[in-house]
Amino acid sequence: MEKIDLTREKATLLITLYAKARESRLPNSVLQDHHAADAVARIDYDFSRLRMRRDEMVGLAMRAHTLDGWAREFIAAHGEATVLHLGCGLDTRVQRVDPPPGIGWYEVDYPEVIELRSKLYPPRPGCTLVGTPVTDLDWLARIPAGKPTLVVAEGLFLYLPEDALLTLLRAVTARFPSGEVVFDAYNRLGLSWVAHNRMIQSTGAVTRWSLRRPQDLEAQVPALRLRAVRGGYETDDAAQRARYSLPAQAALWLMRRVEPLGSMTRLLRYHY
Repeated sequence: MEKIDLTREKATLLITLYAKARESRLPNSVLQDHHAADAVARIDYDFSRLRMRRDEMVGLAMRAHTLDGWAREFIAAHGEATVLHLGCGLDTRVQRVDPPPGIGWYEVDYPEVIELRSKLYPPRPGCTLVGTPVTDLDWLARIPAGKPTLVVAEGLFLYLPEDALLTLLRAVTARFPSGEVVFDAYNRLGLSWVAHNRMIQSTGAVTRWSLRRPQDLEAQVPALRLRAVRGGYETDDAAQRARYSLPAQAALWLMRRVEPLGSMTRLLRYHY
């Protein structure tokens, strides 16, 4: 069993890992993430303290499923490409997406997170572990720069100071010739909602960055152009939508129709 000694933002990886593991054991799982379930079984941590609800498991799985789908679309369009999985935590996206040999996949997170990751998951050809804070930009020089590059960041950007985040995005779009950036974002109301979530509060994590309008980021990082927006926990599959409780379905219906509720949490896809 692997002992967990993570706090604050680093500890939030336990929330997303557990959600994906538990959702994969529910009927009609959208992720089927058995690698996450295996990892949870090997971690010495009382996950019951998170008091995670079924709707939260399903919602986080829906979010991951959308980002996985965008990653698959990018990879299908670029036989030779680079994927930067920023703030990877213990997420098993590389196993779920299962990129072909022409894809160079990089898992980037704090050194102690990468060390834990290397203990829980076997090495994978084409997948490189990079132990560094994502905002210490020296690591970018270690990544080959000649290929289209996809940046995936799930549950990361909201914890970064705005200046550090914008510097990171400008550096990425300057170094790599073309690509996409996909991530989850929150307006101020959504950021407050996350900050007061009991699971986030249990970690001591501090939320920092909000985005009022997706177009605002285009002005701050001129290379980026918005390609797609969707609700953070939405799905077009009626059968999957029915997995939410009736109150959660009602909340999602309301969010689709009322601003700023509809902008509380979104999944954003930019190209450059």
